[in-house]
Amino acid sequence: MEIVNTHVAKREDKQLLVVTHLSQYLDYVTGFGGLIVPLLIWFTTKDKVHAMDEHGKAVINFQLSLLAYICIGIPCILLLGLGFLIIGFAAVLGLIMPAVNAIKANNGEAPSYFGTFKFLS
Repeated sequence: MEIVNTHVAKREDKQLLVVTHLSQYLDYVTGFGGLIVPLLIWFTTKDKVHAMDEHGKAVINFQLSLLAYICIGIPCILLLGLGFLIIGFAAVLGLIMPAVNAIKANNGEAPSYFGTFKFLS
């Protein structure tokens, strides 16, 4: 019987955590890269980089929450323009929160996205 060491030392990589948060801005360039790129970074490095699992889940939860806000907001446009407020709220969050959490990641703090639903825990 072979014994395998399952405890691999994780490396500290604050720059990759910052890139993970800032990669959400790809939504403004490609329209969908802000979800796919952080998902790929998180999925490939969550076991290798310290705190990547926590930051990656926060980014994915935030992106899915923004998608939910937009999907709810579009039909609500017909209801007295309420959808414009919801989509505006999502746009402001999508612009501000990645930068705030990139700074937190660089300082070694835990991420906290306002208005995020917990899809992954």
